[in-house]
Amino acid sequence: MSQLEIDAVVFDVLGTLVDEPAGIRDGIRALAPSLDNPRVEQLLSLWQQHIEREQRRILDGARPYLTSDALDQEAARLVAGAAGVGDPTAVAALARSGRRLPPWPDTVTGLARLAERHPLIGLSNASRTALLEVNAHAGLRWHQALSAEDARTYKPDPAVYQLAVTVSGRPPERLLMVATHAWDLRAAQTLGLRTAYVTRPVGDPPAAADQFDLYADDLAEQLGKGGPARLGRPKP
Repeated sequence: MSQLEIDAVVFDVLGTLVDEPAGIRDGIRALAPSLDNPRVEQLLSLWQQHIEREQRRILDGARPYLTSDALDQEAARLVAGAAGVGDPTAVAALARSGRRLPPWPDTVTGLARLAERHPLIGLSNASRTALLEVNAHAGLRWHQALSAEDARTYKPDPAVYQLAVTVSGRPPERLLMVATHAWDLRAAQTLGLRTAYVTRPVGDPPAAADQFDLYADDLAEQLGKGGPARLGRPKP
């Protein structure tokens, strides 16, 4: 990444470094072991749709700011109700499943390699408490982990990306934002951050019009070595 003259690397966490759907899926199975796979996927979709909708409502000013913990609790109650489970202890355990997320196979190695050359900043919509548990469970290595809770909003609000700019003390063009969500990278670009798209099964792929600085299929081998990650647009 030396060709980009980067001073620090900023990482999205949920989806980019950890498999968020897998953790929630495991929580749903623990909630109701008799559910078959199609029903588990339906309930996972119900959870995801609730989180996405309510974060958007907060961004639009339609409801006051709530941390990701509160939204996870809402989603857990919704999913548990749909599954016919009313036990408060079981619902609370399901809400915490959003913190027990497995890392992707290249995550830990890739972060370790990058940390040898650049300060690493995590930047997540997860609350401070949730981010602490996600980092600990997945073994993520950071020099600084920032939560959108500090800005009392959610990505893609520019105020969240500004947290990383402020903490780094560097101009935004000296920061590289890494994410598997194209919408996340587009928002970072509005503040002038450089961008790197990493392919994940749960990501939001780039559109034809997107112009990111790097495209990588493997965090450890490409970004982690700073080598063959490609500049410019992805191959068709």
